[in-house]
Amino acid sequence: MSDDVEMYPRLVVRDADAALAFYTRAFGAEVTERYVAPGGSVVHAMLRVGGVGFAVKEADAVDPAPTDGSVPVIMAWYVPDADAAAARMVDAGAEALVPVTDHEYGDRAGRLRDPFGHLWMVAQRIGDRPGT
Repeated sequence: MSDDVEMYPRLVVRDADAALAFYTRAFGAEVTERYVAPGGSVVHAMLRVGGVGFAVKEADAVDPAPTDGSVPVIMAWYVPDADAAAARMVDAGAEALVPVTDHEYGDRAGRLRDPFGHLWMVAQRIGDRPGT
């Protein structure tokens, strides 16, 4: 594998500019790239949270946004304080689906849905993982 290979998640959303505002507020993300089509829709925006990057694009006929009950990916976000991160997401407009709690596999984690239908696992490591 070449060193110039890059892989990152790409989230398809309805109202990409609102999604960029949410991710900036909820995660402290920085928008590092933003490209629009002649009609004004966001065809690619890159965000960075710490050392992690992910992309956002406006839904279209080729790439539909997720609908209730149909989410193709769950984003995992490991942070120093899962409770604070989840509260920040809820404050920015996310819905808490599973409260942040301690789990037997060594994480404190919860599940949230952002206003655009994507699921996020917010977690922090609190202990050793069994079997590791």
